[in-house]
Amino acid sequence: MTSETVRPRIQSFQEFWPFYVQEHSHPLNRALHFLGTTLALLLLLWVISQGQWPWLPVVFVAGYGPAWIGHFLVEGNRPATFRYPLWSLIADFKMYGLIWTRRMARELA
Repeated sequence: MTSETVRPRIQSFQEFWPFYVQEHSHPLNRALHFLGTTLALLLLLWVISQGQWPWLPVVFVAGYGPAWIGHFLVEGNRPATFRYPLWSLIADFKMYGLIWTRRMARELA
């Protein structure tokens, strides 16, 4: 790895968010994230309401599966979850809310 490919470690969520938005520039990738988050939330509600705890791992597959497909096959980049798991999760929900309220386009501008 050359020094040009090594990115300095991000130190705050405020610094992380623009990086996250850049890594989600393709609309299909954002749509796959939205799908995955929606499926994960619905499955989580079902697992909790029905007490179906053995199905809990499926929540993670439903959430991360479409998102990672969006990164590897659509954006051609590596999911931020691998390096910044907590900030990535927070940013996923921030983007999810911005998509629901139709404000994500402003973040991309």
